[in-house]
Amino acid sequence: MVDSAIFKGMWLLPAGVMLAGMGLFQGSQAAIIPVSPNDSLQQVITQAAPGDVLRLVPGEYEGNVVIDKPLVLEGPADRSAIIKGERKGRTIWVQSPDVVIRSLTVTHSGLSLPDMDAGIFLDKTATNALIENNDVLNNSVGVYVWGPHDALVQNNRIVGTTELRVSERGNGVTLWNAPGSKIIGNDISLGRDGVFSNTSTKNVFSGNRFSDLRYGVHYMYTNDSEVSGNISVDNDIGYAIMFSERLKVKDNIAFNSRDQALMMNYANGSEISGNTMVNAEKCVYFYNANNNIIKGNHFEGCDIGIHYTGAAQGNKISENAFIGNQNQVKYVGTRYDEWSVDGRGNYWSDNSAFDLDGDGLADTAYRPNDVIDQVIWRAPVSRLLLNSPAVSVVRWAQSQFPAILPGGVIDSAPIMKMPETPSLKKYKEMQ
Repeated sequence: MVDSAIFKGMWLLPAGVMLAGMGLFQGSQAAIIPVSPNDSLQQVITQAAPGDVLRLVPGEYEGNVVIDKPLVLEGPADRSAIIKGERKGRTIWVQSPDVVIRSLTVTHSGLSLPDMDAGIFLDKTATNALIENNDVLNNSVGVYVWGPHDALVQNNRIVGTTELRVSERGNGVTLWNAPGSKIIGNDISLGRDGVFSNTSTKNVFSGNRFSDLRYGVHYMYTNDSEVSGNISVDNDIGYAIMFSERLKVKDNIAFNSRDQALMMNYANGSEISGNTMVNAEKCVYFYNANNNIIKGNHFEGCDIGIHYTGAAQGNKISENAFIGNQNQVKYVGTRYDEWSVDGRGNYWSDNSAFDLDGDGLADTAYRPNDVIDQVIWRAPVSRLLLNSPAVSVVRWAQSQFPAILPGGVIDSAPIMKMPETPSLKKYKEMQ
């Protein structure tokens, strides 16, 4: 029983503090309810009181359950409590705020993308949901975050279904209009995209590992958000950032990407920093991405370091390392684009310049492309002439008379020492 003096004293507190205190007293009545596979999980959920903890013992439970009140649904640490769906619909459908789903295996949802089938479906009312330490296996979408604010999906293993072609599979995590929600520390594989975010804001996607997917992260119309510290391995595209603004894309790793490690398509006003992109057709593809800061990244071993096209402009590009790319830059255009900021440019592994005054900068500017590059990109059949005397004469003339060079990328202050980022160090430790 609550002491009468304490109870009377509560009336002297501000209203917000008083209500919070009353909530603490109410929360203290929550029960821990053991659940076995012999029980109807849906019936246990229906009979539970708000705030109760449903503790599942190992075994298999019938899925397609609906959680419509604040509850904790948790299994053993080894995730041996398995909630198996009906291969139709949503294995767990969360419709209440403040729900926790922890240490379970969730599997066998329906496979219909139009019906938004998912292993765990967080409805618009599932504010502050916490989904952590689960195995979410063989579903359409693993976790569908459909509109709730401030949901947290962390430290889960999410593996898609191999019953379907990649284009027919669901994403590891799909997020739509879920401001403040975070996807952190998950291992996601064998779906369509690792995380697909559409029409949202103020989200964080951090510390995840993506493998065997189409895109690791697929961003559409998601503003004022962060993509940081993720690892993409063996995906078509590591990070596809599209139609979004004011992002921080930092300290990510992508290697063995089949197409592009990083794609920036109509992505504007963002900071791209500290990333390591290795071994792809294109380390970075810029298409009409404007007014971004691209600083301190590492681009190595790609067919093209940066493909810069679609009238991209206003970008500040400096202190990046371009290492051993077959073409360091592909820029098809006649406009001059300066790639140095405040007197510091980028490091180029094929730049055989000198630093006679010892200021750490090359004594001559670096131009990654010349007239012949432009001709080949516009007319690929002209490659047949690469070893002809005429091409040799043109390239000699350019080296002697730089004024005849076409417009394009110029780095007026190349740096002489390759910068090392924390993400590069981490990548080396992984090899």
